[in-house]
Parts: sequence; C-alpha cells; structure tokens
Amino acid sequence: MGQLSGYKYRDIVQRIKLFGFSFLRQAAGSHEIWYNKLTNRYTTIPNHPGDMPQGTLRAILKQAGISTDEFINVKYHKG
Repeated sequence: MGQLSGYKYRDIVQRIKLFGFSFLRQAAGSHEIWYNKLTNRYTTIPNHPGDMPQGTLRAILKQAGISTDEFINVKYHKG
C-alpha cells in the first residue's frame, strides 16, 4: 500500500477544496471538472464508489499542481 492508497472521492474533494478548487461542471459520465481561480488550473475527478486508484489520484494532483506531501498533510475535518 502506497502513500496515496485508501482515499475515496469524498476525501479527495474535501482536501482539494482547501487548495482553492471548486466544482466547475460535470464532464463525460461520472467525471467532474474542478477549477482553481487563483492558479488558473483545472483537474478532472472521477466520482466512483470505493477507493481511488493511486495512479488516478497522482494524475489528479499533477493536474492540480499539488504535491503528494501537500495533499497528505493538509488539515481538514473528516465528517
């Protein structure tokens, strides 16, 4: 199990919001486009049940310009 294993869609969205991203629009199928006005970056997040594959999460973070360490260490309240 790697550092990015065990994250669900809801966890990812809660964390990515803390970096300034907000939902922009629905994309093909169950995919969503999120946008950050401050950095002018977009990222696509699939809304699937279960844990997000590590490679998919890495691609989301790369598009968003967020490092793995930043993502893991950001403080948010689960709920």
